[in-house]
Amino acid sequence: MRSQDALRETTRLASSSAVLQIFFRVITFGLNAFTLRYVSKEIIGLVNVRVPLGVCWSVFLGWVWLDILEIPDGNAVPHYKFGVITFGLSAVVELLGEPFWVLAQVHLFVKLKVIAESLSVICKCILTVILVVLYPHWGLYIFSLAQLLYTSILVLCYIIYFMNFLGSPEATKKSFPVTSLKSILPSLVHDEELVNWKEARLTWSFFKQSFLKQILTEGERYVMTFLNVLNFGDQGVYDIVNNLGSLTARFVFLPIEESFYVYFAKVLERGKDIKLQKQDDISMAAAVLELLLKLVLLIGLTITVFGYAYSQLALDLYGGSMLSLGSGPSLLRCYSLYVLLLAVNGVTECFAFASMCKEEVDRYNFVMLALSFLFLCMSYFLTHWQGSIGFILANCFNMGIRIAHSIHYIYRYFEDSPFRPLKGLLISPLLIFVYIGSGVVTTVSEVFLCCDKGWMARLSHVALGGLCFVATLATIFFTETKLIHFVKTHFLSKNAKEGIK
Repeated sequence: MRSQDALRETTRLASSSAVLQIFFRVITFGLNAFTLRYVSKEIIGLVNVRVPLGVCWSVFLGWVWLDILEIPDGNAVPHYKFGVITFGLSAVVELLGEPFWVLAQVHLFVKLKVIAESLSVICKCILTVILVVLYPHWGLYIFSLAQLLYTSILVLCYIIYFMNFLGSPEATKKSFPVTSLKSILPSLVHDEELVNWKEARLTWSFFKQSFLKQILTEGERYVMTFLNVLNFGDQGVYDIVNNLGSLTARFVFLPIEESFYVYFAKVLERGKDIKLQKQDDISMAAAVLELLLKLVLLIGLTITVFGYAYSQLALDLYGGSMLSLGSGPSLLRCYSLYVLLLAVNGVTECFAFASMCKEEVDRYNFVMLALSFLFLCMSYFLTHWQGSIGFILANCFNMGIRIAHSIHYIYRYFEDSPFRPLKGLLISPLLIFVYIGSGVVTTVSEVFLCCDKGWMARLSHVALGGLCFVATLATIFFTETKLIHFVKTHFLSKNAKEGIK
């Protein structure tokens, strides 16, 4: 696939994934706001923090959760044992659909992903609402059954699609590498080694990397669970704020990261010197990387600047005084900075992982191992010092180190070429000035107009923020013309939207 074709298909996938994620988050946003009125924050904290999905660890961790760790009060959190078993089962069910998800992602099956995930999320939300309204006393039964329904429908959609697609004329025309469902299952091939050791070593490298990345991504949840640094109520508040603060990361940054990883992996030859690759492809990849960095940087900066002054108002509107009067606003303010680091890290690591050879992946695994240990230690000590904010501070430190490592890798990768994609991390002085001015104006506005000054004062606070936001967008439009052209051409054009029709 030529680099232009790959870019077009990738932007279709990223655009449709972003739209899909926005759709999901609007639904879950409303669902969570609705659910908070019916169930306690202890149950929310338990479901979202203390029952992590696992793969081969489901049985072992189920035993740990049931027999080793503290069992919550049955009156506050009923049906805990059923919840642990059901979430473990849903993890196994979701694992069954993983090979199909990988095939769909690599071959850019946009419609399949949209339909499967939309249908499963809608069914999960409908069941949750029905059970919350009719049987709020069921506690963990509600979330457990909804999660199991979600994974079952998701996997079933993928299986049904590939049952019809594999072996069809369309699959033959596309030279699809898999011909039947049986081909996806483990099997022995005559006259071949039991294990392809080259692929096994690469798989092991990515497994270690994924395992360590999981610790770095959600390590604070394990610290909460195993070290009991926060009670269930504080865990619930933290998770609600975490989900609210990560909305943009999930429905914008994650689709970009997943989709453009596929693009870079298709265009670049893994582990091959840049001078020995097709220079047209290298030029295109460098240009795309530069503009992606600029795009996520500006989105992240906008969230950081405006998120600081509107955190308390957002939490008050979302969950009432339960969220806005405690540590919630400070948590969300810190998270707005973390989102900026998430944005940059997603794109830089996306490129690095798509172009690294096996040896470089292994070396990076050692870096991640050290980071994982350091991150867990920092999470524990910072939480004792600053409470739940310590988790976000530890995450910021973790992301900063990972960004530095990836930037160093990208710099070395393009060092002997005329391309400098890291220029995407530079913005104009005028835009910096507008960001600073917007931050000052909205912060002062929050002090005098929000959030206990009445609805008129709140509306004035929002109006001032809106004016600053418009000024920021106008400045971006006139100073970042190259980026605007890229977004219009590849994300907002008719061709980019055709992939979701």
